[in-house]
Amino acid sequence: MENTSLQQQLLEAGVHFGHLKKKWNPKMLPYIFAEKKGIHIIDLNKTVEGLQEAAAAMKAIARSGKKIMFVATKKQAKEIVQESAKRVNMPFVTERWLGGMLTNFNTVRKSVKKMQSIEKLLGDGSAENLTKKERLTLTRDKDKMEKVLGGISQISRIPAALFMVDIGHEHIALAEAKRLNIGTFGMVDTNCDPNKVDFAIPANDDATKSIAIIVNYITAAIAEGLQERQADKDEDDNSDVEESAEAKAARFEERVDGGDDKGKRSRGAGSAAPAKRRPASAGAGRRPAGK
Repeated sequence: MENTSLQQQLLEAGVHFGHLKKKWNPKMLPYIFAEKKGIHIIDLNKTVEGLQEAAAAMKAIARSGKKIMFVATKKQAKEIVQESAKRVNMPFVTERWLGGMLTNFNTVRKSVKKMQSIEKLLGDGSAENLTKKERLTLTRDKDKMEKVLGGISQISRIPAALFMVDIGHEHIALAEAKRLNIGTFGMVDTNCDPNKVDFAIPANDDATKSIAIIVNYITAAIAEGLQERQADKDEDDNSDVEESAEAKAARFEERVDGGDDKGKRSRGAGSAAPAKRRPASAGAGRRPAGK
């Protein structure tokens, strides 16, 4: 996608609309193009630049096999982010950020295991021995935990990076990521500090269309990284198969050559007739007559 067409799409999605001038963060000055009717207008050239840098970094992370957690608890971003994260098999948090979800990850994992054990209990028929009230309580507990923890149930360790739709709204997640030195990516509006994230994407983080175009672009880059990783893995597997086939052929040739040499030696040894002993002459050992 060329910059011109991407800029046009961003413009049509309203990515350039910032907040009111009175709500702005002075650190966003390099990303602001102008002011119109008391509203700051974001420079789309800076948006394209930040978006492409973030997409390239996320693609590299995905290609390395590491996970990127999507975080968006704003109402207008929940569904978009959840669908995108599921599409590339990445963890996500769209309901509520639990305090300590990263810094106290082991405890959160225990809650996830508890949720999975309840799911197994309800799924394999073991809950039939329970009363109706107990089954209902378990179902409600499972639904409540799945709503908050369902997006991170498949990860066993801390993700390599976080992508946030609104870094101001997700300040707790951002603080935990910074404490653990986890890479941070985020959509940054004119009321936020872009220096708080490693990769800032200056954009309108309130409009649904704006969120959708940014998230879809990022997701496409991650999907491309995953495809390249799979292609590399397939190529390595093929090379391993070829190497093993060549190794087998070499071993077979060595075995054949060794067998031929052994056979030749055995044939050569068998064809050589044993040396015959010369019979002793009749007069050997006798003294001549008359002497």
